[in-house]
Amino acid sequence: MKTRRLFIRTVTLLIMAVAIGYTFYSNFFSDANAAVRVGDKAPNFALTDLDGNEVELEDYKGKGVFLNFWGTYCPPCEREMPYMENQYAIYKEQGVEILAVNVGEPELTVQRFVERLNLTFPIPMDKGQQVLDRYGVIPLPTTFLINANGEIINIITGGMTEQAIAQYMESIKPQE
Repeated sequence: MKTRRLFIRTVTLLIMAVAIGYTFYSNFFSDANAAVRVGDKAPNFALTDLDGNEVELEDYKGKGVFLNFWGTYCPPCEREMPYMENQYAIYKEQGVEILAVNVGEPELTVQRFVERLNLTFPIPMDKGQQVLDRYGVIPLPTTFLINANGEIINIITGGMTEQAIAQYMESIKPQE
């Protein structure tokens, strides 16, 4: 009986020590620059889109950028794409651009998805997921709202309604 109680106490203390050690490690020794936050300057990147054109974030300086990370296998991503397309038609001429970064899927899969939904905004391909990692994206979809000065003003995780997308695009529209 005493041996069993000693064993349970030892295991419990060991688990607590590991948990405390991990907490200290993740707070003090992990890479603090691994993810971007609201208020940060959006890290530049250059990716190739489905048409073979280079898409570089710096090229959109002076515009609002709706930077969306997505995958064809993600149901909330698929649901919000038509809403994004509708709002893109409205806000493109008002200085707001959508960059819908696909994360690591084959071009043919993405091309079929884009054609099926008649999407016209740029679709940069993050084949090695370096941009996904640099931005610290975990759930899909995740959207970064970037103002005309290149600063991240909001980060949205999960799917969005068309009304929400319209409000977000309005919030990053450059002031005239």
